[in-house]
Amino acid sequence: MDPDEIRNLRWPGDRERVREIQDELAGKRRITALRRRPRLVAGIDASFLDDKIICVASLYGLPDLVPLEDSVFAGRAHFPYITGLLSFREGPAVLDALKGLKRRPDLLIFDGQGIAHPLGLGIAAFMGALLDAPSVGSAKTRLVGEYREPGPRRGDFADLVYRGAVVGAVVRTRDDVKPLFVSPGHRIDVAGSVEVVLECAPRFRITEPVRRAHLLSRKVKRELMGE
Repeated sequence: MDPDEIRNLRWPGDRERVREIQDELAGKRRITALRRRPRLVAGIDASFLDDKIICVASLYGLPDLVPLEDSVFAGRAHFPYITGLLSFREGPAVLDALKGLKRRPDLLIFDGQGIAHPLGLGIAAFMGALLDAPSVGSAKTRLVGEYREPGPRRGDFADLVYRGAVVGAVVRTRDDVKPLFVSPGHRIDVAGSVEVVLECAPRFRITEPVRRAHLLSRKVKRELMGE
């Protein structure tokens, strides 16, 4: 499917097409070992202000983890807030933010879920399959699954299990700090997702690319509010 198709979807008129797209993307999604080490990683985060969405893609270079460029999109969200369909609300803004980058990322990290999702299609899995790009979800809260608390040290992790399958990992990125819920989105597996997140989170609980995107999206939001 053409990624730009999701820009024109409206609810409830396109209800059937929305369901078809979910099925298509779930069928395209692949959880496999990462083929090559990424050199360009983009962290993606979005915030909302009424019916406006601010989405930021922050590109970093590996292995030095240096910020290279940011792309900001701010515009109207045309798809309503509906539980289970949030990717259709955020997706068009993600496309625009990524389009603003001068270089194409080798991997995308989202502040959200990958396959650790009731449909196996959180924002990281949805956008990864839509763009056929390696993608990882790194969420601060659990959406689905059961787990045992990982050890207290950075790098400790435990399997996140949902309906009898391992869908991610609960990863300690800092000593004695709440873990992240990491799950693969597309063209990467659980082990690779954990490795990427730990490499990109040397100082803080969340990864540097997502943290930068988060801070910038909030800054733009405050500016739009006139603060």
